[in-house]
Amino acid sequence: MNKRLFVLLVALMSLSLIGIISVQFLWIKQSVEDKEEQFSNTVSEVLNEVSDKIEERETKDYFERYINIKDSVGEPKSSHLRNIFFIDRDINSNEIRFYSHGILEEDYNIASTFFDNGNGSDTITTIKNYTSKRTKTIFKEDYGLDGKEYKLNAVQKLEKIGGLSAIEKAQFEDVFSEYAKKVPIHKRVSNQEIQLLLDRELKNRNLNIEYEYGVYSRGLPTKVKSRKFKFEKDMLYETAIFKDSEGASNFSLLISFPKKKKFLIQSIIKMALLSLLFTLVIVIAYSGAIYQLIRQKQIAEIKSDFINNMTHEFKTPIATINLAVEAIRNPKIIADPEKVDRYLTMIREENKRMHAQVENVLRISKLEKNQLDISKDRVDVHDIIEDAIAHVELIVADRGGYIETHLDASRTEVLASEMHFTNVIVNILDNAIKYSVEAPRIDIYTEVVKNYIVIKVKDQGAGMSKAVVKKVFEKFYREHTGDLHNVKGHGLGLAYVKKIVDDHQGEVYAESEKGKGSTFYIKLPLI
Repeated sequence: MNKRLFVLLVALMSLSLIGIISVQFLWIKQSVEDKEEQFSNTVSEVLNEVSDKIEERETKDYFERYINIKDSVGEPKSSHLRNIFFIDRDINSNEIRFYSHGILEEDYNIASTFFDNGNGSDTITTIKNYTSKRTKTIFKEDYGLDGKEYKLNAVQKLEKIGGLSAIEKAQFEDVFSEYAKKVPIHKRVSNQEIQLLLDRELKNRNLNIEYEYGVYSRGLPTKVKSRKFKFEKDMLYETAIFKDSEGASNFSLLISFPKKKKFLIQSIIKMALLSLLFTLVIVIAYSGAIYQLIRQKQIAEIKSDFINNMTHEFKTPIATINLAVEAIRNPKIIADPEKVDRYLTMIREENKRMHAQVENVLRISKLEKNQLDISKDRVDVHDIIEDAIAHVELIVADRGGYIETHLDASRTEVLASEMHFTNVIVNILDNAIKYSVEAPRIDIYTEVVKNYIVIKVKDQGAGMSKAVVKKVFEKFYREHTGDLHNVKGHGLGLAYVKKIVDDHQGEVYAESEKGKGSTFYIKLPLI
């Protein structure tokens, strides 16, 4: 994949993911705001309903007391305050309709302590009643047999005595409310009544939440309030109570919800958690996809490097073998046994070199599939180190370097495969030799730490950066060496080392600094 296209794809996917996450958080925020607005509207309805019911209950109480006093006295004196007449004549039917609507005042001529203002004194009130009286009479015009005598006969008469009109009733209630203003608030409404009404109205609207309430008079607290009520302006809902005919009132019913935030969050928590869960799944899937894309890109690069390196590794021996074969075919060369033997040895060595490369690749493949048969025996680590040094000492000597041993471990026996573990040490030494720009200078140490033997291989070569140290044991990974063209390989040596050490329940790691060499540690359990 083109690098620019890859970066563009990752950028677009990242922007899309950020957009999805942003939309989710905006949705959650908007849901909380909507729930809060809905909650506020519902609470306002509850307060208005409670206020109306308290006012209705007070008015009803006064009416009942009024009716009881009115019924306890005798026949009242009545007088017409107002009487309206209306006459309508129908020519076709010879009928005359007579309408009458009057207001009767009934005076009971008593003084009563009707209103209790709560301060120990009584208000003297004259009890009067007002009644609406409606009359409808239909007269029929008639003449005698001689056609001269005129008669007016009442055909139908309907009389209806009822209560006051809505306007008159409102005026009556206004009188009551004026008297009630003199009564202390704690005698007009009780804590029990407010709590009962609030509980009922909140329950009817499915608001199962703790609350505190209080009645305030012109901003000052009264005795009517719940035990834990606190005046916190930003957390209060308010409505007027005991309003007069103009809608004004000196009292306010306030309510607060200490656990409102928790209640609102709980109302959307399930949907929010599901939303966050799916967003998390998307993030994980996206991260996995990006990781796989980057990993595949790295593998593609590593694979390309591996093919190039393997091609280079095979190209030289094949060329050498071809040259040796062509030389042997020369009649002059074939007649010289010494030269033929020399070329045959060269062919054999190059063939062995190619075979070793193929074996390395196959060995790693078998290790990954757990198909490599590793038989373990009791072996001496120091013997394995000496054997491994023997494999590379000629190369080191040829480059003018050295390998020094500091084998100080008091216990050296481990359970391991002698052949594979020798290859492990050889691969680490070969790595140290390849990455030494000057003459290789290698020191090997051993020591016992608790129940483990630690092998330390230290070189003074080119060293590695921290990023390279993290990846150096990965299959096919090779550090780019810039102008250092003599470093050959295919990135399998240290991967093989890690696989073998892991199979022996051991541990291998490296420490390095660029330009100051590297140190490889192998830690194995002792018998």
